[in-house]
This record gives sequence, C-alpha cells and structure tokens, in this order.
Amino acid sequence: MGKHEFHFEINDAFFAEFEYSLVKSGNLKADLELDKQETLLILNFNIQGQLNFSCDVCLADYPSNISIEERQIVKFSGDENLEDNTDEIVVLTKNDFEIDVSKLIYEYITLSVPYINRCDDEGNTQWCDKEMIAKLDELSGENEQETDNDDPRWEALKNIKK
Repeated sequence: MGKHEFHFEINDAFFAEFEYSLVKSGNLKADLELDKQETLLILNFNIQGQLNFSCDVCLADYPSNISIEERQIVKFSGDENLEDNTDEIVVLTKNDFEIDVSKLIYEYITLSVPYINRCDDEGNTQWCDKEMIAKLDELSGENEQETDNDDPRWEALKNIKK
C-alpha cells in the first residue's frame, strides 16, 4: 500500500518494439507514480523529452519537445469474467499480478504526435531545408502561370463576374 515511484528511459529501442510505430526516434524520460490502494491502483505518468520527426513540407528531420501528464486507474476485480476495460479504467482479475505500462506509455506518446509535422518556422530554423522550400516555391509558381496562360476557358469565366 502507498505511493511508489518508477523511472523509465525511453529511446529508439523502445519505439522499435512497436510495429508500424508513428514515432521512430526520440529520447524521453517517463516518471510513474503508482498509488496502491486496497481495491485499485492510480497511475500518474509524467513524460518529458524530445521526439524526432520528419517535416511534411521540407522533409528535413527536426526535434520536437513534448511534455505529457496522464492518469490511469487500474481496478482489482474478484470476478475473472469481468473485463470492463475502458479508456479510463483497466480491470485486473485476481490472477493478475502485474501490469505492463509500456503500452500505456507508448499510447500517450503516440497521441502527442501532431497530425501534420512541420518545422516551427519554415525556412528560418536551423533544421529546415531551405533549398527544398525554394524548390517548392519555384514549382508552385510555374504551375499557376501555366494554367492561367495556356487555358482559354479561364478567360471566359473571368468575364462572368463583370
């Protein structure tokens, strides 16, 4: 009974254990405070560190700092048939004597990954690939000019407004 603390180092080997992981590289520290009570466990996670991503715009690799605080409740159940696992509560039967927190840590880290990975300030950071941004700007400008000049249908549509 009482509070117990655990500390985990999370690196590339951790992410390699999960097939098709969104995160491939990073260095993080996970602190877990386990509060054991008579009928349940309260797990408080504090995960801090840096993940490495590839920018979706310029394709350069860049680091991103993350800070995660989560809480998970684990309930003890005397009934072996009771498996009411939800997002908020994990149920352990009387035969279970341990809980694997690696999946929870992985899930919390994966949920912190942004939907679109972008450098903080394209073209101005030390990680951003300035040549790639210049090439993208050059190619996007050519496509607009070609469509305006080569297709006479646009001219007829412009006259509709008048």
